[in-house]
Amino acid sequence: MNNLKKIGLSALAGSLVATSAFAGEMSVAGGASINVEHTNGGAADTGKTFSMGNQLTFSGSGELDNGLNVALSFVIDQGDDSTTGLANSPFDSHSVTISSDSMGSLKFSGEGGSSALSALDGTAAGDIWDNFDIASSVHPTGLGGGNNSMMYTLPAMIDGVAINASYTPRGTADSSTAFGVTYTGVEGLTASYGMGDGGNESTDGTAVKLSYAFGPITVGYSAYEHDTTGTASDDDTTGYQVSYTVSDELSVTYGAEEIERGTLEDVETFMISTAYTAGGMTISASMAEIDNMDGTTTATQDRERWALGLSFAF
Repeated sequence: MNNLKKIGLSALAGSLVATSAFAGEMSVAGGASINVEHTNGGAADTGKTFSMGNQLTFSGSGELDNGLNVALSFVIDQGDDSTTGLANSPFDSHSVTISSDSMGSLKFSGEGGSSALSALDGTAAGDIWDNFDIASSVHPTGLGGGNNSMMYTLPAMIDGVAINASYTPRGTADSSTAFGVTYTGVEGLTASYGMGDGGNESTDGTAVKLSYAFGPITVGYSAYEHDTTGTASDDDTTGYQVSYTVSDELSVTYGAEEIERGTLEDVETFMISTAYTAGGMTISASMAEIDNMDGTTTATQDRERWALGLSFAF
């Protein structure tokens, strides 16, 4: 009897594997890192801080009998926050995408989705301000994206032009919409423009991003503007970055940002970093500064930070 059960289970497992292989393929990619950093200035001089990063991304895709392609992505990240109410939950962003050459693609993000605007509102310098991780600091006000958001990318109609639109429901509040356009028709050039609202007529934002690579040098520029009722809460954030690729393994980057909000003092940041990559391993080092972090000239609101990192991709 036990042998019959084993045979039946083996046959069932075989049929499930065969069905899964027919429908599509699943894969797993991951990464891990060991980091150390130190921040000086104000009350932040508390010594070196060590941390570890880890992430697994499960991806699957397949073509249906009707010609549609379906792709699933699910991320497990120990460093994910607990804002969804699942304290200490390792589950991060997850989404499903339905696409075809004729209809374009529709991506539904159950968690961690971005809007057509929020996909562009990061600075060209890489959001240096976020490295200091201080709750009271002045930072750009994001719009759109979030849980249960939808992103639609139109099918390719003009070479080098990609157009997408997004919709994020807000329950009893007004939903938010956004659209973005990216042009890559010139070799080495990427130009993007996006705009959207925060779910009401009094809050909106626009983002512009440019990047041009010529030889070993890449130059980037960004401008993000957030407008709301009353100029005291308006944000204007600009950033630029210059990267030099020394070799296939080594690169050096310099970036700077400026954040303006109403009558507050401008927040200014800069960072220089270098990275060496070989065989799936990256060694990185950076030095950064931020001035007027909370929008005042108080001396303790000027900070300096250095960081070292060792990361692995597999």
